[in-house]
Amino acid sequence: MADPKGFLKVTERELPPRRPVPVRLMDWKEVYEPTQLPMVQRQASRCMDCGVPFCHKGCPLGNLIPEWNDLTRRDEMHSASQRLHATNNFPELTGRLCPAPCESACVLGINQPPVTIKRIEQTIADEAFARGWVTPQPPGRLTGKTVAVVGSGPAGLAAAQQLTRAGHTVAVFERDDRIGGLLRYGIPDFKLEKAVVDARLKQLEAEGTKFRPGVEIGRDISWSDLRARYDAVVVATGATVPRDLPIPGRDARGIHFAMDYLVQANHVEAGDTVPDQITAEGKHVIVIGGGDTGSDCIGTAHRQGARSVTNLAIGRQPSVDRPEHQPWPMYPTVFEVQSSHEEGGERAYLASTVEFLTDDEGTVRALRVAETEYVDGTRVPKAGTEREIPADLVLIAMGFTGPEREALDAQIELPFTKRGVIARTPKFETSVPGVFVAGDAGRGQSLIVWAIAEGRAAAAAADRFLVGETALPAVVNANDVAIGLQPA
Repeated sequence: MADPKGFLKVTERELPPRRPVPVRLMDWKEVYEPTQLPMVQRQASRCMDCGVPFCHKGCPLGNLIPEWNDLTRRDEMHSASQRLHATNNFPELTGRLCPAPCESACVLGINQPPVTIKRIEQTIADEAFARGWVTPQPPGRLTGKTVAVVGSGPAGLAAAQQLTRAGHTVAVFERDDRIGGLLRYGIPDFKLEKAVVDARLKQLEAEGTKFRPGVEIGRDISWSDLRARYDAVVVATGATVPRDLPIPGRDARGIHFAMDYLVQANHVEAGDTVPDQITAEGKHVIVIGGGDTGSDCIGTAHRQGARSVTNLAIGRQPSVDRPEHQPWPMYPTVFEVQSSHEEGGERAYLASTVEFLTDDEGTVRALRVAETEYVDGTRVPKAGTEREIPADLVLIAMGFTGPEREALDAQIELPFTKRGVIARTPKFETSVPGVFVAGDAGRGQSLIVWAIAEGRAAAAAADRFLVGETALPAVVNANDVAIGLQPA
């Protein structure tokens, strides 16, 4: 059991320091200093091994958090890695990228800073790779069944690994030139160095998963042909259609969707040549949207040498403390200072963009912005509060509306819900027999931890379809899986 007095002995929440801003802006490496194991063990000792561990409920994967916390405290890192990997295919990714709803649900968080669950998770995973404990787990026998997984983000990779280990022959199709999806080209290296992704892909490949990069389903191979060639198909294409801002001046040059900008920056960091690259160098940059994608744009713009960076959010600035209407153990909306925000620039809330202003050549030169006011619950620009902000580059980071649907509609006739995602049953099945949906394609824009959980669950459903039963674990916390089940 856990140290019964650990949370009394160690009361402070401790994380590794971030590298100094002037230093980290000179490269694209991860922003944190190396984690010291003794510090993580001290933090792990604060876990109370609660009789009702609400962290389990907070985690969509149902991670065995108290167990691997205590094993870390005892310096039994190999056992901690085994318990961690029992529920999570890619803890090195969630440990870096997940917003940690488990920490919001931590019982200690009622009256103390919660346990640093996310950092402990990453440390266990990194130790496992460093010590050679992450080894291939190929199946003992093959079933003779074939599965195509479309999309190589966290949902697709999780489904592929589970199905490969179940003995099926799995091919992962990715339209980009490298495997990884959003992990590869959507997230900057200062949050996730790609060597971390590559290390895990080596394990999947050694287990027998086949990768097919540079193949776009719907163009290079039709969806109907893919269904005919494989015994089952898992659609894990993500929610890649960006939300637009259709206001006057939107067609001006210099206005781009955030993901177009980030993808190019990641290609360049990978050593590729990108003609006419969208770059922030020497420019006044405006990022519209206050989420993680907007933060990634801010950090990227700083590293490219932007002249100024301004981040606009249409809503109110969240409170620093947990709001009353989001009590423990709910995941609260609070004001967050990410590493990119530390690096400079300005953050403006209650800012409604009403017009893009252009020069004589049709290039954006400024934004006309007004203060946001709430009228009958609707956010609208407040008349008489307009002002101009200079802009040479505008990045729209307002989220995503759902998966691309044209080819799916035309070639395989998958129904979509009113929310714009692929309709599915609670068992991740679509109306087409043998076709399953996992991750953002069926859920809508969400968290990496949900993508992995749904990939695992869809794999279990596909395995049962193929052989009549399954030993694969499904998602543990399925309370939110029903999102987007009703067809339009």
